[in-house]
Amino acid sequence: MGSVRAVVDRVGPTLLHVVHLPEHCPTVADVVIAEPGGRGHLAAGDLVLGVATTDPAEAVELIRHSGQRAAAAVLLKPPLPGRPAIRRAARSTGIGLVEVHAGTSWAQLVWLLRTVLDAIADESETLENGGDPGASDLFRLADAVASVVDAPVTIEDTNSRVLAYSARQDLTDPARVSTIMGRRIPDDVLARFRSRGVFRELSRGRQTIFVPAQQDGTLPRLIVPIRMGGELLGSMWAVVSGPVSDERAAAFADAAPVVALHLLRRRAHADAQRRASAELLRAVLQGKAGPRAALAELDLAEGPHRVVAVDTARGDGRDVTDGEGLRLALLERISHGIGRRPVATELGGLLYAVVPEAGGQGDWPELRAALGSIPEVRAAAGSAGEIDALARSRAEAEEALGLLRAGLVPGPVVTHDDVWTALVLHRAATAAAGADVTALGPLDRLRAHDRTQRTEYVDTLYQWLRHPGDPRRAARTLRIHPNTLRYRMRRLLELTGVNLDDPDVRLALLTQLIALHWR
Repeated sequence: MGSVRAVVDRVGPTLLHVVHLPEHCPTVADVVIAEPGGRGHLAAGDLVLGVATTDPAEAVELIRHSGQRAAAAVLLKPPLPGRPAIRRAARSTGIGLVEVHAGTSWAQLVWLLRTVLDAIADESETLENGGDPGASDLFRLADAVASVVDAPVTIEDTNSRVLAYSARQDLTDPARVSTIMGRRIPDDVLARFRSRGVFRELSRGRQTIFVPAQQDGTLPRLIVPIRMGGELLGSMWAVVSGPVSDERAAAFADAAPVVALHLLRRRAHADAQRRASAELLRAVLQGKAGPRAALAELDLAEGPHRVVAVDTARGDGRDVTDGEGLRLALLERISHGIGRRPVATELGGLLYAVVPEAGGQGDWPELRAALGSIPEVRAAAGSAGEIDALARSRAEAEEALGLLRAGLVPGPVVTHDDVWTALVLHRAATAAAGADVTALGPLDRLRAHDRTQRTEYVDTLYQWLRHPGDPRRAARTLRIHPNTLRYRMRRLLELTGVNLDDPDVRLALLTQLIALHWR
């Protein structure tokens, strides 16, 4: 038996969302459908489905009755779980409250919940070993569907990646062979299907889509979308010799709900593994877990790695991704087509990824190029080092990202190694500001004159000192004429009486100006 949280996580967020759980998470024993009126024979550990419950008062009564029988949780469809009275009833009764997606079929949900309970009981050993409990089932299911439609079948996700395929190969073409070999529909084949409107029809919810043979020798396809709760989870593709009878097409489509349940199980398992990896990586990056011990669990290879910090906040401070789930979805987008997905986690509003320094697919050069192609993100990488140095690399990535956010270095992607000059100046400025060096000498007088007279003597002096002996370049930086630069320098020397022929004076002034500009 598993807890309510474990069952909900297995089913996944597409169908279920926890609204309330008591501090001691209840264990689930069975799934029951509540009788009309909220009464019925309930037992300890039951997941109670409010199938006929539509009235808030009935929902409150069902929760109280279920709590008296020590049921594990009550499942309701919106808008009921959002009502304050219903949430209060769940809290006061000490029972779990779970929201069911509005478009979910209750019959399919009962089947899926009982399948999950069986899986939790039967597959604990598989899960402990890190295996995918649904992988082999999905291939067997592809074989079963192939016999139903009497044609070779592939099961694919929404990114056209092959999740499973039937063993039957009696009818095939180069497109199917390359799809199975590459575990994804090739780009040129995708383009041909896209030009025929296949993916547009999939998104519209058509039950079956028939694509005739193409001039390049690609055989006809019968395609069925896989949906659950209104969400497109993937599709099934059958290679057929020609038009398919309505009976065979209907039988093919009837298999989609069963495949959807398997895809949800697969997704829930992957999500659980991803959450565990993210938690472990967070601990490693914070120095709370030994990186060597986490090496195998995070599936990191030996060799130098970098920590990459990705900032998704726009210039106005709003986050373009709006939360951890979407930050990780952004990582899927970034890493699509570059090989294996980087080990990643979310921490303090930033997305962190650990990538190998070099050596092939998914390494830092590939991720850097992918990040640079997305205008709404900024990213910085720490220096490359062995696994033991991940916490240090994270600190370096954050320091470099701070310069990028402040506009002190050009972006959108930088590495700690590349911006060392800016880092030296920034650290020097921070230390100098802490020592209050800007309060010494004539600089305060110059700053006060700029404020009251609307002059720009401080910036002029800074650029003059940055470009010694090159007034034309200093003037270009300030976007003024060289004669204007010379006039300003005469005026500020008259105002301050400072001796710029003394190298120590120049060095002291430059230190003060760096403290102003680079903090």
